[in-house]
Amino acid sequence: MSKVFSFHGGIHPPENKKQSTRAPIGKAPLPAQLVIPMQQHIGGPADPLVSVGDLVLKGQLIAEPIGRISAAVHAPTSGKVVDIAHYPIPHASGLSGDCIVIEPDGEERWVEHQGIADYKAIERTELIEHIRRSGISGLGGAGFPTDVKLHLSEDHIVNTLIINAAECEPYITADDMLMRERPHEIIGGIEVIAHLLRPSHILIGIEDNKPNAIHALQAAVKHCGLNIDIVVVPTKYPSGGERQLIKLLTDIEVPAGRIPADIGIVCQNVGTTAAVYKAVHKGEPLISRIVTVTGDAVQHPKNLEVLLGTPFSSLLEACDLRPGALSRLVMGGPMMGVTVDNDRIPVIKTTNCLIAATAQEMPPAPPAQACIRCGMCEQACPADLLPQQLYWFAKGREFDKASHHNLFDCIECGACAYVCPSNIPLVQYYRFAKSEIRTEQREQQKADHARERFEARQARLDREAAEKEAKRKARAAEAARAQEARKAAASKPAEGKAEAAAPDIKQLKTAAAVARTKLKKAQKAYDEAAAGNGENLAELEQALTDARSKAEAAEKALDAGAPAPSEGGDDSALKQLKVASAVARTKLKKAQDALKSAEDKGLDGIDKLRATVETLEKKAEEAQQAFEAAQKTDKPSDTSAKPEAAAAEPQLDAKALKQQVSIMRTKLKKAETALETAESDDQRAQLQTEVDELKKRFDEATEAFNKVEKAKMDAAAQAGIDLKQLRIDAAMAKAAITKGERALKKAEADAEREQIEQELVAAKAKSDELHKTLSQYD
Repeated sequence: MSKVFSFHGGIHPPENKKQSTRAPIGKAPLPAQLVIPMQQHIGGPADPLVSVGDLVLKGQLIAEPIGRISAAVHAPTSGKVVDIAHYPIPHASGLSGDCIVIEPDGEERWVEHQGIADYKAIERTELIEHIRRSGISGLGGAGFPTDVKLHLSEDHIVNTLIINAAECEPYITADDMLMRERPHEIIGGIEVIAHLLRPSHILIGIEDNKPNAIHALQAAVKHCGLNIDIVVVPTKYPSGGERQLIKLLTDIEVPAGRIPADIGIVCQNVGTTAAVYKAVHKGEPLISRIVTVTGDAVQHPKNLEVLLGTPFSSLLEACDLRPGALSRLVMGGPMMGVTVDNDRIPVIKTTNCLIAATAQEMPPAPPAQACIRCGMCEQACPADLLPQQLYWFAKGREFDKASHHNLFDCIECGACAYVCPSNIPLVQYYRFAKSEIRTEQREQQKADHARERFEARQARLDREAAEKEAKRKARAAEAARAQEARKAAASKPAEGKAEAAAPDIKQLKTAAAVARTKLKKAQKAYDEAAAGNGENLAELEQALTDARSKAEAAEKALDAGAPAPSEGGDDSALKQLKVASAVARTKLKKAQDALKSAEDKGLDGIDKLRATVETLEKKAEEAQQAFEAAQKTDKPSDTSAKPEAAAAEPQLDAKALKQQVSIMRTKLKKAETALETAESDDQRAQLQTEVDELKKRFDEATEAFNKVEKAKMDAAAQAGIDLKQLRIDAAMAKAAITKGERALKKAEADAEREQIEQELVAAKAKSDELHKTLSQYD
């Protein structure tokens, strides 16, 4: 006789079991329609194999399992598939699920089937697959696929097989009646499971409030050759919980987050063992189960053998329901069951009880009150948790703290809520917290997956960029080697030629630019060392001398090999002046068109457009004069020209030279910017040559302009006039006129307008006088 231990907590609610054990197991009537859900188990739903209009036979496979944790679904009877759609299913959420609707033909024609004559002679994997094809899942409530529990890896050594016959929850007697009437099926199923798991010890745990079932099992075990102990445990809820029953029978606690198989124990329900017996010995899949129909609202409570998919209404009618007395319909037991409002919900593999309760039997729950911190929930908790603390964490949405306090070890037995004097629905808070935590975990998994994908993509892009950079460097190195080879080939004297080849002006310019750059760097290093009294001053001075000699040699080589300058002048500058003149004329034409259109339509802003046209006319005239002056400078001098033309020539030359200086300055700035951003030494040397040429041309244009400008200033100085100051005074006088005109537009009082008009007349007179004097010299 095995020793009985104890577990923490537990309660003793009224049993209410005798009402449904007074009659033997009956057979439920065949309904007009069977609604078979695709998910009657934990895991993924099954995938339908039939279509609307198909004829099916009893026991025929109508939906196959998907994935490792799933179960097959079979036709409970013969008939016709009339619909495949969403229907209400027995679930706490009250939602609908995929279902196959079969209309029975009443003939109960079986599909061809047969049991396994000698299951011990076939491979274990083949036997487990046969159980999987039979669609067997746990009938105790959770609905875990049985084949998964039987198909353990080689490192899982099962020492103890525990058969759960406790059935501790009030009202439920389905397992009790099964043990009384069909103990041989239970023992036969245990033999099959023991053959697969090979345990060293088998324990049947049963509560002491089932004496008839105990005697029936003891009689059946006498004819069995297995080492089976029937252990009678005290009646206490929830001794039928898997972890609590293991603690009662073995005094071993399953660690948090682990399963019994990890400590060498496997648990199976007595209903599951009977289903395994039918599947192996008779070849019958799981298409029916025993359901307890009880409660004060039915006149004849009993246990019925029910086909899966039968609606609750058919069972209530079979037990003579009193509709006027029905107050609450509960699927399952009063502690862990779920209240349902729809009696069309079908029976599934985990439906073990249906309670039709009256208002006196199950009155509405009183309103919840504030927690008084009595600690009774902690004393009743069979999982040895802190229900009060978990309640505060769930209510405050502190889900991390709830997880750290082992929230998921809660079996939702309802013992804490049963003893709570404040009537707090504690289990609902725990279910809410579990749901939120699972949702957060799924979201976190999605976020982690997205982050991993992003990091993988970023690594791929970095890798591709590195490969591209490596290829670019390889191409650059190859180009550098090819260029060195071309230089070496060009430096060798050509065979068979008597005369030396002409010098390469471009290479000479590049060499001279490189030498000048090195000279500047050496000069800068020497100056910095001299200013800071550096120790290596002598070395820097020697390097500066070498750089200067190389630069001079490069300049001499360039001068010796450079071609003579052309006599035709600067064609590019002439082109620039021509383009500037054309652009000025185009802008003037657009402004004149805009002015004419505004005048025709009477639009506002005509004065501003007229002033813009006058300004553009002056600019166009100046640009045209600069272009004509540049053309005249390119032509050979005419000795027969008149003295008046020769006298007017310096004015035109000054404007043209000023324009040319501006153009040269712009080109020089662009070339210097390109030189600063150059990467390779060859490109830098080439740009340095261009910068030097532009700087030389800019200096020449500036010097020519300064000569003409100095001539003007000297001529004005002989008359006692400071030309520079005269220009400033003329510009300020013109600005004073513009300012006066603006003030005159804003003036409102007549006296103010009269004063401004007088000042404006004086300013215009002064401006005319200054510009008249300036026009003689500028």
